[in-house]
Amino acid sequence: MSETKKFRVAIAADRCQGHNRCCLVAPELFESDDDGNARVIGDGSVAEAQLPKAKLAVANCPEHAVRLTGA
Repeated sequence: MSETKKFRVAIAADRCQGHNRCCLVAPELFESDDDGNARVIGDGSVAEAQLPKAKLAVANCPEHAVRLTGA
């Protein structure tokens, strides 16, 4: 029996500088907070279909604040 992997995204708030590139490439996973910094929508769970966008968000963060676990 194969085990389904669980993917999650997170943002290191101390590293985020508010570029919001993650919000642009994966708006279903990230949003901007009241201070203009990015935050994860919901609990950070990433459906397998959203995985390419989550990886793109990680790759596009100039501050390396976006993390993806489970990959």
